Amino acid sequence: MKFAPHAPVMETEAVAALAAVDHGRYVDATFGGGGYTRAILAAADCTVYGFDRDPSAIERARPWAAAFGDRLKLINRPFAEVEEGLADCGVDAIDGAVFDLGVSSMQLDEAERGFSFMRDGPLSMRMDGGAPNAADVVNRASEGDLAAIFRAYGEERHAGRIARAIVEERKAAPIETTARLAAIVEKASPGRPQDKIHPATRVFQALRIFVNDELGQLSRALLAVERLLRPAGRLVVVTFHSLEDRIVKRFLTDRTSGRPEPSRHAPRQEGPEPSFRLIFAKAQGPSEEEISENPRARSAKLRAAVRLDAPAIATLDFAPRPLSLSKALSDWR
Repeated sequence: MKFAPHAPVMETEAVAALAAVDHGRYVDATFGGGGYTRAILAAADCTVYGFDRDPSAIERARPWAAAFGDRLKLINRPFAEVEEGLADCGVDAIDGAVFDLGVSSMQLDEAERGFSFMRDGPLSMRMDGGAPNAADVVNRASEGDLAAIFRAYGEERHAGRIARAIVEERKAAPIETTARLAAIVEKASPGRPQDKIHPATRVFQALRIFVNDELGQLSRALLAVERLLRPAGRLVVVTFHSLEDRIVKRFLTDRTSGRPEPSRHAPRQEGPEPSFRLIFAKAQGPSEEEISENPRARSAKLRAAVRLDAPAIATLDFAPRPLSLSKALSDWR
């Protein structure tokens, strides 16, 4: 049986935290190359529902996935639609879910997907190949909208300056490739010798997050998994940047401690009972050995929790940071 070569970050730690049991039902919310899925299936005689919004990931897996028979179900949907996807399979409760967030190594390595400025290709960045893509945003969004995207989703300090440069450059010709966008951003960025990353890193991250609605998808998926998990079921999430990790951390803080006190001088408010118990007090990081073998792992954080008996809380008291976007651009998402 030939498998894809991609190895997910913190696979051993994530699968151990999931603690799969025989006859359990588990969701691999970010199927990718199927690394987590194969490890879960090896750990227990269970069933895995592999979700991926990227149709190419599902098609790549079909030849080897068939060997697992009914133990593996491939579902071409974004993880925010986990309830709908499971309902189509006749499933309304699960014993665990694992998320490996962000863009996969395979997507970064495929120049035609347009995720990386290290490989010249069409400026797409859509995980599902749909529209609008990054080129649409770069060539049609206003200077103010571009700056808002770069500032909120890339935490780019020079968002306004870079947005102005993009608007000026696209007057000459549409910006359609990763190499041209990276060159524009690099030229517009002031020298930052203290930074170890390429000047275009934050801009590419921001565009990818925006066109795929990654933070909104994550928030909706966490709420859905909370509803789906049986008591003692487990939620395991591996994040790679501060924006997504902040959402996961705040979600778990909210769900494991009930409603916090509004201030030191006000009484504690009544609220729902905690719906999760943390497995780790703090986020876990990859081993030095894994980082040396895979530098992309260096920013990974693993958080995990066990579902309690309390009902799902159903709402979020926080949300991804709002943007001041024009209505037309906001409607794209």
